[in-house]
Amino acid sequence: MSVTQEAGSLADRAYAAIRDRLVMLEIRPGEPLNDERLAEELGTGRTPVREALKRLEGDRLVVAYPRRGTFATAVDITDLAHLSEVREQLEPLAARSAARNAGSADRAALAALADEVEALDPDGSDPRALLRADVEVHRTIYRATQNPHLEDVCVRLDNLATRIWVLFLDRLRTLPGHVTEHADLLRAIVEGAEEKAAELALAHVVGFEKTIRTLL
Repeated sequence: MSVTQEAGSLADRAYAAIRDRLVMLEIRPGEPLNDERLAEELGTGRTPVREALKRLEGDRLVVAYPRRGTFATAVDITDLAHLSEVREQLEPLAARSAARNAGSADRAALAALADEVEALDPDGSDPRALLRADVEVHRTIYRATQNPHLEDVCVRLDNLATRIWVLFLDRLRTLPGHVTEHADLLRAIVEGAEEKAAELALAHVVGFEKTIRTLL
């Protein structure tokens, strides 16, 4: 591996690790991000962490202020309508595209994931585990579209939506149902049922917004 490739892989690793902490609010909204401390925690140099933070700023997960530093962005509930407006268009598109374009390895992964989702704790005793499963479902579907541009946009939007979920995690009594309903979506994609997959994806996004609004 060349020096450039190694630096790139370290930055990618730092990006994924910090991103998921931000998405799950393990790094709280408004919390400062210290590149030196993050580099030590992740076992990387400060340069990969700085590169990761630049990417995360583009994802709207962090914000940098001159002479003040970099901070986790706030979770603004007013973004819910904006996110839903876009996701109601893109989630069905991604589901339809995955049903059409997924390769055999993707379909096997989606089928296995459907089984895992159905086996999740129906009582929701570990809501963070449920939410991580939800994130994994979405990312696996996006990857199966074979469209890196669609995948990139959908991942960014889902990350922002997930932060809203986490904000209400202790009050989301219906979370298990919202996650386990993905089994039908995953199987529709595996079977190549494009329209069914699109309908289920849309229903999930609409259901997400309605659930959050009942808690406001």
